[in-house]
Amino acid sequence: MQALAFAFASTWVHTVAMARIDVSGLGSFIRDQRDQAQMSLRQLAKAAEVSNPYLSQVERGLRKPSAEILNRIAQGLRISAETLYVQAGFLSDRSGDEIVTTAIASDRTLTERQRTTLLQIYAAFQAENGASAQSTTGTHTQENE
Repeated sequence: MQALAFAFASTWVHTVAMARIDVSGLGSFIRDQRDQAQMSLRQLAKAAEVSNPYLSQVERGLRKPSAEILNRIAQGLRISAETLYVQAGFLSDRSGDEIVTTAIASDRTLTERQRTTLLQIYAAFQAENGASAQSTTGTHTQENE
């Protein structure tokens, strides 16, 4: 699944010709996640198999990490790679209640695959309910005319 996510993100990056990355926002997000996980910079660098200086530069917004590096950082933090791809601008944010999607994406009791599946199901329900609400509103509007 992670290889699929990486392949998708890599394809997305090349298709969009390297979307603009808010490197300072991404770096502070990674630092916040690392702080929440109570990991040192060295621990995360080792878990992500990147050098300490490189990770430090990413966190300070001086480097633009590739999709592969983001995937490894996500694994080290035990968060969804999709979460970092959204922060980096590789993927668009999912619709729906941000609190719900953030809670699902950051739940460490779930595997990457389980989080992704739950987010997909949630998005499908949101789309279905939006379509139902739109058709109901359209019918109601026509009746009032």
